[in-house]
Amino acid sequence: MKKSSKIYIAGHRGMVGSAIVRLLQSQGCEKLLLRTSSELDLRDQAAVRSFMQTEKPDVVIVAAARVGGIHANSTYPADFIYDNLMIECNLIHEAFNIGVQKLLFLGSSCIYPRMAVQPMREDALLTGTLEPTNEPYAVAKIAGIKLCESYNRQHGVDYRSVMPTNLYGPGDNFHPENSHVVPALIRRFHLAKLAQDGDLDALNIIDQQTPIPDEALSDLILTRNAEGAISRLTSSISHSPTVKLWGTGTPFREFLHVDDMAAASLFVLDLPVDQYEANTEPMISHINVGSGQEVSIDDLAKLIAEVVGFTGTISFDVTKPDGAPRKLMDSSRLADMGWKASISLKDGLANAYQWFLDAEGEVRK
Repeated sequence: MKKSSKIYIAGHRGMVGSAIVRLLQSQGCEKLLLRTSSELDLRDQAAVRSFMQTEKPDVVIVAAARVGGIHANSTYPADFIYDNLMIECNLIHEAFNIGVQKLLFLGSSCIYPRMAVQPMREDALLTGTLEPTNEPYAVAKIAGIKLCESYNRQHGVDYRSVMPTNLYGPGDNFHPENSHVVPALIRRFHLAKLAQDGDLDALNIIDQQTPIPDEALSDLILTRNAEGAISRLTSSISHSPTVKLWGTGTPFREFLHVDDMAAASLFVLDLPVDQYEANTEPMISHINVGSGQEVSIDDLAKLIAEVVGFTGTISFDVTKPDGAPRKLMDSSRLADMGWKASISLKDGLANAYQWFLDAEGEVRK
């Protein structure tokens, strides 16, 4: 991809989109087309058509999507399937209509069957039943893969798809109710570290922004006074806080720093056509992107505690569900193409925690 190329990054404010923007800018790419959702509603075909015809990008990166956790997917399934289908259809079709030859679509590991053989290979797609809790989102992502595949077959364009494993890093969602495991644990251990250090002022500021549940306060050996402010229990003077997690801590998960995902995305986008197609089996045009490293939830929690500086107790509520015992992507095809992740989990977590602290500081100003 040339530095002079006009590149449209849909979803540039999201975690992956913003990482791709940072990487492109560091490489000297200056002609980046960026639009917020208020400036361009990607669900509106006429608006997308007008934008494409006016701006005429050379390359399109589809990192835009409606995303959320289990609760959001279960509560708003129609929104998830409709919004994501419309975003994909509009961007891919209108890109084709103006002659875009190069496009990258970002999917999700949830496209694979819930009982897929581990590690999950690309050819596991459409071989079994999807996870019910996020099926509408997964179906939309599968449709995006097939759209790219079909336009390639019928029209001879070069539209590629990458499927990331569990991502984390700058720009992540740290909301206590709908965040994924890494940001959720970072936030919980950060609160525990503040309680450990007796920084009640910081805890009360956070509580005002996003109320801390009373059950979480009890684990942190804290309570509320008559005015509702967080205060330390008298009995806590000789006790340390506890971070209590769901399940047994034994399930294994794979995590990839978002900056590695950005690097992999541009690597795949820049591969010569013959090299890309030589490593792409017929009808399996999407490429898995993962770190290739697994970690138990127990070890992940200990590592985050170390990064944050929390020295209290970590416990597990074994009456709560664990989820799947293992979830790992098979990224051997991408490795054969010449790319591997470079950011270690500990370094990546330290980077994510620093971003979280910086973001918290901005909110308090």
